[in-house]
Amino acid sequence: MGTTFGMRPNIHLIGLPTDQNSSFARGAALAPSNIRAAFWSDRGNLSAQSGLEIGTDIILKDLGDLPLSDVDCAADDALIMRAVTESVEADAIPLSLGGDHAVTYPIVAALAAHYGPLNILHFDAHPDLYADFEGNPRSHASPFARILEEGHAKRIVQVGIRTLNKHCREQAERYNVEILPMLNFDASRVPIIDGPLYISIDLDGIDPSEAPGVAHPEPGGLTIREVLSIIAKQRARIVGADIVELNPARDVNDITAIVAAKLVRELAAQMHKNYYHL
Repeated sequence: MGTTFGMRPNIHLIGLPTDQNSSFARGAALAPSNIRAAFWSDRGNLSAQSGLEIGTDIILKDLGDLPLSDVDCAADDALIMRAVTESVEADAIPLSLGGDHAVTYPIVAALAAHYGPLNILHFDAHPDLYADFEGNPRSHASPFARILEEGHAKRIVQVGIRTLNKHCREQAERYNVEILPMLNFDASRVPIIDGPLYISIDLDGIDPSEAPGVAHPEPGGLTIREVLSIIAKQRARIVGADIVELNPARDVNDITAIVAAKLVRELAAQMHKNYYHL
């Protein structure tokens, strides 16, 4: 990949202000700026739980928000794919801030074009496997169906699922998606996944008591500590990640934005630690 041993990875923070494919309540397009405000706020610092620090140990460059139209999905997909491709070609790792979960499809498509099919660790209350949702095949409820149809993923492990209906269960069986539901959940059973690894975090995978600012809150979810412990035990090279579905209009005292900012730090730290693990 054009890297030299001893170099630190560059991480590109990319905002994706779009919610045109949201199905219930729009608002996620406003999330990137809220997450950035929490991330750079003086209320905390830029250290991850491991002690690695953004700007000292970890090289993170904020590229700002892409100029998405939020009305033309095909054009916006092209912009997202171009930005991700440019990051990869610069030997950087894209860490994307949604936006709704529909953005994961073009991100993964661009990464798979470079690395081949990815392994994906997906945190969510919902499996997002609809063949289409309400007549929209690009719905935020459908990105992983599109990814699997096009062969961009060789393995998907979904954690936190607690709304698995008949159709999505059939889709999961069709594509061999590995689902670890919240019923009788045990974080120690989440596997350590081979690379190239992509991590997608839908904030509604976290229990709404800890992350209320989402359009589709679902009680009985993951704790933030469980999410962090699952990320921390991964050893493979992480080639990209996203944090999606923050809806600032539904947040309480910026709690969910602060959670998202914490996840930015922890994902960046894990990207740094795993950089030479192939």
